[in-house]
Order: sequence, then C-alpha cells, then structure tokens
Amino acid sequence: MLYYKEYKSSEKRDWVVFVHGAGGSSSIWFSQLRDFKKHFNVLMVDLRGHGKSKDLLQKYYEDNYSFEFISQDILDVLDHLNIDKAHFIGVSLGTIIIRTIAEIAPDRVKSSILCGAITRLNVRSRILVFVGHMFKRFIPYMWLYKLFAWIIMPKKHHAKSRNLFIREAKKLYQKEFLRWFKLTNEVNPLLRYFKEKEVESPMLYVMGSEDYMFLPPVKQIVEKHKNSTLKVIENCGHVCNVERPGAFNRVSIQYLKAHS
Repeated sequence: MLYYKEYKSSEKRDWVVFVHGAGGSSSIWFSQLRDFKKHFNVLMVDLRGHGKSKDLLQKYYEDNYSFEFISQDILDVLDHLNIDKAHFIGVSLGTIIIRTIAEIAPDRVKSSILCGAITRLNVRSRILVFVGHMFKRFIPYMWLYKLFAWIIMPKKHHAKSRNLFIREAKKLYQKEFLRWFKLTNEVNPLLRYFKEKEVESPMLYVMGSEDYMFLPPVKQIVEKHKNSTLKVIENCGHVCNVERPGAFNRVSIQYLKAHS
C-alpha cells in the first residue's frame, strides 16, 4: 500500500485527500496542512515511486503503470481507512489522477479542486514530450525534469515552486522517472475523453494567471462543463498552492465548505 499520513479530528468532518504531481511528494502540501486541519480530516498520500512510497512493492508495480492503476492505489488507501467518500485536491499531473478517480469511482468523490490543472497538451508541451521520449534513455532524467520545470515555471517569482519540484524529483530513481514519463503516451487521448465527458461532482480549477501553457484550455473546458468553476489567482504561475498559499487556501476551503 502507498505511504499515507492521516490527520483525523472528528468522525463528523469531511475528508480531504491531497494528491501531488509527478516528481513531487506529499510534502508539497506543507503550506496547506495547518489551515485545512482546522476544518477537515486530512489524508496525504505519496504516489508510487515517490516520497516514502519510493521503495514499496516495486516488483508488483513494474508492469502496472497507468493512470487507472495509480488512481486505484489511492482508492485502496481509502478502503483501508474506511473512507467512503472524500474531497480531492491535486496539482499538475495529480489533477489527471483525480479526474481518473472521478471516472472510475464517481461515488467516492464529493468534490474536486484541480490546481495547475492539465487538461490539454498544446503544441509546445507536445514538442517537449516528443523531445523527452527521444532522449530519455541517453541523458540524465534530471536534465529533462529541470528543462520542463523552467519552461512551465519560467519567471523569477516562480523559483520557489520550481526549486521545490526539482528538489523532490531528485529523490526519484531514473527507472521510476522513465515509468512515469511513459504515461505521457496516454495523456492526450485521456484528456480528449475528459473534455467530452463531464463528471457529476463539483469541480473547481484554481489556476495562476501566469500559467500560460495550461490556463487557456482550462478556460475552454469550464465554459463547456456546467459543474466546473474557475478561479484565477493573479501574479501566480503553475503551482498556486506553493506560490500563493494564503490565496489558494482561502479559495479552496471556502469551496469545500460550500460542497460539504
């Protein structure tokens, strides 16, 4: 089972499950924990190959890398803790995992908050992925990861979130990075499907005004999906929960309370 940490204060409170992105760990939510514990039971998980789940059951995971299997890992933790239903908060690639959970187990999702959501790969990001696939076995994976981080979070005031993700990614094994990078092969068909099929549970997108690669397609999808809402945080890049934690926490907690 994945490594997890639960913060349970009351049986009557809703659960909030935090899902990090590729190359990160549950530690990226350090600026959220204190505020969210005041209102909810909180569950933090480290995805397979990441954080304290780094060495767990690697043999079992070898041939089971897909968004559906990775999503099931999280649902297995919920089953273990007897959590029937929860709110989910994810960042970057973690938003695709949450969207997958809403697809395969819609009855488990009360609402979702997607931070720095990936809903479509534009031309630039597709070129990045193509270059990555060409050179992934010939150059150190951290070169690729740093390149992606700089392109997605290029500005000076993005440095805090950029450096945090790079620091966490250094803890991955090269082999583990390659397994996750292989998932990019199934991203575009999956995202096209998600664009066409709306989930029934409420969904809030929290995006930075400077998230130039991923904000435009989110605006398009919110116009189409009636259960989705968009909140743009000004002067912020891809990782709002790290760059503007106060604003992110206020917006998110208010939304979850409205859907509890």
